[in-house]
Amino acid sequence: MAPNGRPSRETVYARFAAAAEELRRFGGLPQPAAAEQIWDEIWHLEAHNSTAIEGNTLVLREVEMLLDERRAVGAKDLKDYMEVLGYGEAARWVYGQALEPEEWRLDGLITITEVRQIHYETMAKVWDVAPHPDATADESPGKFRRHDIRPFGKGMRPPSWTDVEPQLTGWVRAANDFGEAVHSGACSPAELPVWLAGLHCGFERIHPFIDGNGRVGRLVLNLVLVRLGYPPAIIFKRDRDRYLDALARADNGDPGALGELIARSVIDNLHRFVLPSVAGPERLVPLSSLATKALSYQALRQAARRGRLEAELASDGTWRSSRKAVETYKKNRFRRSKT
Repeated sequence: MAPNGRPSRETVYARFAAAAEELRRFGGLPQPAAAEQIWDEIWHLEAHNSTAIEGNTLVLREVEMLLDERRAVGAKDLKDYMEVLGYGEAARWVYGQALEPEEWRLDGLITITEVRQIHYETMAKVWDVAPHPDATADESPGKFRRHDIRPFGKGMRPPSWTDVEPQLTGWVRAANDFGEAVHSGACSPAELPVWLAGLHCGFERIHPFIDGNGRVGRLVLNLVLVRLGYPPAIIFKRDRDRYLDALARADNGDPGALGELIARSVIDNLHRFVLPSVAGPERLVPLSSLATKALSYQALRQAARRGRLEAELASDGTWRSSRKAVETYKKNRFRRSKT
């Protein structure tokens, strides 16, 4: 246990591996067409939080209406709506890769063409209304920067623009080697978060485009995740400072904090969205995946501790129950026991 009472980093990585194994037992990620509601919820949250990290002002409800109904509500700047629409379209393409998770082995885990495509999808709409003021015609969406960038406040130093393409080529090669290591078992699930952190940091360090690198980098990370059979990671806007600090630490050779942030996000999405969908009503799943707005995780855990909810305490310290057990508890929780 960490000093602040949170699980240690090693425990988080172990839980990440356990969640991955559980997902595999249930048949892997559900396809978007078969679990539309799950993917839509992830879609809304990711589009909202990833753009908000970069300063977008739309709230979640406005994002939902914009993506689902193409309705712009809230009287915000046109630029903000276009940012979310572009990100949403790029994220939809990324999620679609979960349809054929093994197809990537034909061409590699990711290609430079796909990186450029993600940038184009993400930036084209907002570029039409608010292009980067310093961009040339050769730096439009989908094209690499032709400007040098000053070092960032926390010390990260992007390379000269002349080195972008060769460095990104090397990054893609490393990503594909990483994919093969995962597939062969040379990289275990418990080691995966640190590898992902290094990969994500490496992309942000290159900063291949004149604008949009943060959003594109998070989408590229999620493309890697879904192709490896994991749900996307969502970095919440409330964690922005922690995320940027973790990126800076990874750039200085310590990827642990960023790996932990990615692992926690993937675990949360597995428990919150995916496992409740793929597990049968009597299958034991982490208690956190059974929580709802009406019945919180804390309430379920308290019921389990008191023996009012049929549940088991796993060896890793997490409570596990089933949808059927929770439904039974909900029906009976206000009944008084007979004496």
